[in-house]
Amino acid sequence: MQSVKSLDAQAFNVGLAEALKKYSEIQQPEWLIFVKSGHGKQRPIEEINFWHMRAASVLRQIYLRGSVGVQRLRTRYGNRKNRGKQPAHFVRGSGKIIRLILQQSEKAGILTKATGKGKGRMLTEDGNKLLESIK
Repeated sequence: MQSVKSLDAQAFNVGLAEALKKYSEIQQPEWLIFVKSGHGKQRPIEEINFWHMRAASVLRQIYLRGSVGVQRLRTRYGNRKNRGKQPAHFVRGSGKIIRLILQQSEKAGILTKATGKGKGRMLTEDGNKLLESIK
């Protein structure tokens, strides 16, 4: 059995997104078609499967790093903002999208709030089993 770290990230995320569609708690909100995925983007989200793909990517990041909070994930999903004549600057991604994915994953039993020194959220045993079952 291959570990999550040794698998291709894109292929893994596609497989995990398909598995996450089976959870009724992880659903795309109605307002997603009107918002951007971050301050640095110029257009709203156009991908059909964006919500489940981003949820899969977030869960993979939590698996790789252990306990992760919203701010670190916002930095992970940030991009460079085009400011016209001024030099481009890095801006963080949308916290609302990440926070809602984390809350939905908690309701599904995949994540739990980290206790002790590390803050943020970490995978439960069921979450680890789910990620390790993807091939």
